[in-house]
Amino acid sequence: MKASHADILIVPGYTNSGPDHWQTRWENKLSSARRVEQTEWSKPVREDWVERLTQEVNRAEKPVVLVAHSLGVPTVIHAVPHFRSKIAGAFLVAPPDVANAAIKPKHLMTFGPYPRTPLPFPTLMIASRNDPFGSFEHADDIAKAWGASLIDAGEAGHINAESGHGPWPEGTMVFAQFLAKL
Repeated sequence: MKASHADILIVPGYTNSGPDHWQTRWENKLSSARRVEQTEWSKPVREDWVERLTQEVNRAEKPVVLVAHSLGVPTVIHAVPHFRSKIAGAFLVAPPDVANAAIKPKHLMTFGPYPRTPLPFPTLMIASRNDPFGSFEHADDIAKAWGASLIDAGEAGHINAESGHGPWPEGTMVFAQFLAKL
């Protein structure tokens, strides 16, 4: 699949993705990409975020490719039962462990626990071995439950601008390969 043949929905996490974040860079480079805007980025409410994503997916005119980071991952997973439009695939990066009582801020736990139902579309997950918001073991466990392929990013932190992944050329290449297989 070519990027122009899909509606690429960028699903940021907690506090949104700033101007240096790889999601923002991809949104600016891909003509068929658009961000799923949330009303409240710093005080997320699971039901509101899921509803907003569902609206964007269901109004899509082309097959949808979801590109989620951090809290965007559980948003996608909880929205799956509500999608009416065809999802071509999901590219999930740095899934937080939203059932971990040590997560901060605490209200992020309202996005947990993750459903463990296999996903009905191709899914690629990328996780780090030193992500402060979720362990690699947790990512491996949920990837297996969902039937997702998992890529080990090594010690890459939270895979965001703060961890040095602004442009993230490796991610761009993996995403291009993922799209080509859809």
